[in-house]
Amino acid sequence: MSTAVIDRPAWPTLRAACRRAGLDAHAARLVHAHSNIVYVLERDRVVVRISGTDNRGLRAGASVVITRWLARQGLAVTEPAYDEAIEIHGATVTFWRYYPQGDRSRPPARELGTILRDLHELADPPFELPRYVPLDGLAQALDARPRALPESDRRWLDERRARLVERYDALPSALGVGMVHGDAYPGNTLWDGDRALLGDWDEVAVAPRELDLVNIYQGGVRFGHCATELHEFGLAYGWDVREWEGFEVLRQIRDLHTLTSYIRRAESGDLAAAAELRHRMRSLRDPRSADMRWHTVA
Repeated sequence: MSTAVIDRPAWPTLRAACRRAGLDAHAARLVHAHSNIVYVLERDRVVVRISGTDNRGLRAGASVVITRWLARQGLAVTEPAYDEAIEIHGATVTFWRYYPQGDRSRPPARELGTILRDLHELADPPFELPRYVPLDGLAQALDARPRALPESDRRWLDERRARLVERYDALPSALGVGMVHGDAYPGNTLWDGDRALLGDWDEVAVAPRELDLVNIYQGGVRFGHCATELHEFGLAYGWDVREWEGFEVLRQIRDLHTLTSYIRRAESGDLAAAAELRHRMRSLRDPRSADMRWHTVA
């Protein structure tokens, strides 16, 4: 086996799943390997996502059915290339249409605002969705007592998580409870010609609809989105969630939510993720560092 193949994570799973779907994995290009492992088959114009068969794997399989239904409703979503999730080698593998972006910048935030407005106006879907449980993944990561996280930080995070969940449970919703994307931010949007699409539907749930609107503003604080972009997002959706009394609770929940993958990556030996995790913890725990910008580690 060549070094190139050895360096491909989950290569036997990719090859076996592609064979079952009638695709050739030989020229697959790795896009990323985080909570999901994602490859592109450029010749077949297919994206392959490999997920664990835990809760994320179950959601990955469900996302195929969900996005097919959403597309039939006219929502601007990324669509499956294969109508079944394949369970193989202890993983869930799904296949999606590939939308080459070339050198185009990501769609502006107002496109996301429009898609979320349309999503939240849909009737209830004809299938059951899980109820959103705030910071459930973080609780699991902390319960494992990761060595990559000092015990003082682990206790601090767990106490803060519990307080935020308690406050979340008491929040009134201005927009009502219904189907939400669950991880809606501009990084999950793509161009398909002149039309922007929303992808990555693994975290679809039933929750207060405000949940989908907070992420971009949390990103504005932590990653420096410009004020004009945030304003246009609110205009496109038709409401500014920052006016809502529960905004700060959901913004802080999003802060902690983003730590989960960094804890797991740091625990697996990812040094760049470990450094960013320390950076984010410092900004959260030290009031003097509250304005520190966060960074995305690919």
